Amino acid sequence: MNWALLSLTSAVFLGLYDVCQKHALRDNAVVAVLLGSTATSASVWGTLLVVGRLAPGALPGSLSVPPLGVVEHAELLLKSTIVAASWLCSYLAVKHLPISLAAPIRATGPLWTLGAALLVLGERPSWLQLLGVATTLTSFLGLSVVGRLEGVHFHRDRWVGYLVSGTLLGACSGLYDKLLLGKLKLAPATVQAWFSIYLVLLFAPLGLWWWYRNRAEARAFQFRVTIPLLAICLLFADFAYFSALREPRGLISLVSSVRRGSTLIAFAAGVSVFREKNGVKKLPPVLGIVAGIVLTLLG
Repeated sequence: MNWALLSLTSAVFLGLYDVCQKHALRDNAVVAVLLGSTATSASVWGTLLVVGRLAPGALPGSLSVPPLGVVEHAELLLKSTIVAASWLCSYLAVKHLPISLAAPIRATGPLWTLGAALLVLGERPSWLQLLGVATTLTSFLGLSVVGRLEGVHFHRDRWVGYLVSGTLLGACSGLYDKLLLGKLKLAPATVQAWFSIYLVLLFAPLGLWWWYRNRAEARAFQFRVTIPLLAICLLFADFAYFSALREPRGLISLVSSVRRGSTLIAFAAGVSVFREKNGVKKLPPVLGIVAGIVLTLLG
């Protein structure tokens, strides 16, 4: 499977992840949802790790996780720390912003990833691919105008600030992924398994602290099926994403841009499922996103 198809597969599951995230966070604490979701991912990979150790060869190669040294574990712990900070900021923002605005803002990540990839990794996309990325990101920024109609002023809204911070941290994580999977030659399953486990270790103390400080709110926590579904969607999205980065032509700047086609799913859900406003006015920028993705793939 080539990088483009893998990236599109990741985009579909990432869009479903965005929808589940918005539903799970309604009237629920961010830390509780994060801990429940990451615990689901860790349990899946923890089970696969145990099976792989007890019955070598029982799992297909794509799910096999070889033993790692101390240095490799430290590298994966660093990735988990970056992602934990990114998710905490992003989840807080998504809880308070319309998904039809939050998803496109978060999707500006490829802009920062592209710039860093050009400067740090020396990647050189074609002019058509660069045009596609620029078109996509310009369309994202166009949504800021529509956001004002819903009372969201991008330049002074604190939740937008949280989302921008989470997006920048996510871009750093994307560059680090390329290093782990490309230069360090770690397998996608290895990165995903230990990254998921370390996330639980990072969020567990935060979850205990939150429960102690907010015991009344903790009793009001509502379990929803979208909390574990968050993890399942992200498992598929990340596995396709990591596999795309392993492809020689899978430049991080291009994979990240195509992956943000997930915005289309989030937009459709925001208008049809969550009944958010100004769907017609948001449509032109969304169509610009489609055009940008097509240009990127044609390049």
